[in-house]
Amino acid sequence: MPYPLSTPLGRFGIETAEEGPDRCVATIPAAGLLNPLTRHPTIAPLAMLVDHIGGLINHARRGLREWTVSSELSLEVAPGAAEAIASTPGEPVLGIARPLGRKGRAALGLCELSAGGEVLATATVRSFYITVPASLAPWPDGPEGTRPGTRLEELMAVAIGETGGAAAVLVQQDDPVLNNSVGAVHGGVSSMGLELVGSAVLNRDLVAEPYRTASLRVNFLRPFHGGAEAHYRAKPVHTGRSSGVAEAEAIGSDGRTALLARVTAYR
Repeated sequence: MPYPLSTPLGRFGIETAEEGPDRCVATIPAAGLLNPLTRHPTIAPLAMLVDHIGGLINHARRGLREWTVSSELSLEVAPGAAEAIASTPGEPVLGIARPLGRKGRAALGLCELSAGGEVLATATVRSFYITVPASLAPWPDGPEGTRPGTRLEELMAVAIGETGGAAAVLVQQDDPVLNNSVGAVHGGVSSMGLELVGSAVLNRDLVAEPYRTASLRVNFLRPFHGGAEAHYRAKPVHTGRSSGVAEAEAIGSDGRTALLARVTAYR
């Protein structure tokens, strides 16, 4: 099932093939997309797919008058994942999510991502249950909308920001298409932004052998709104001969930290 281009899922070409409380299956085209800060191939779109299917499997188990809010996303990337994606340009990444454990006040979804039959990553999404919000944005029921371009920064509506130091910054512009049903930037989009700045700050030396993202761990603290001073920012914690660690955050238009993340990468 494709989604309207006027939705975050449609903007990134996600298609859902199966949806239910026991299994959810979806795909995303990821080949050819580059980190706007480094121009290196990126695995960031995997986070978009994980947020979708991991959140969907949790949402499918909601009870009457319940809604889900994701609180954590964890992505573990296999060595060579970026190369595997590049080697199958005509084939989207496939994601399969299943429930892990019992549903309580929160739920955990377990995901596996693959391309060309090769496993690229495993991931989890933890969501907690709230009462259905009083107002939800209506879901478009037609194919309306257009893509703003094909580059990742165009799809995400981000621009390179000034840092004045060792940090890496992407500015999140206000684009209603990227918002979820409660009017905040979609969790998959913001998770991508955190991976991009985290990876970029570890790869400031563009002539050195690059660090490749091995894990991304995201905590969703509060809704993230684009526009005004909204941005993603990362700083290096460790850059060694073989591994690097970066901490990243998403600062909303209100100036408050909305998401925190840690990116670990290896050469």
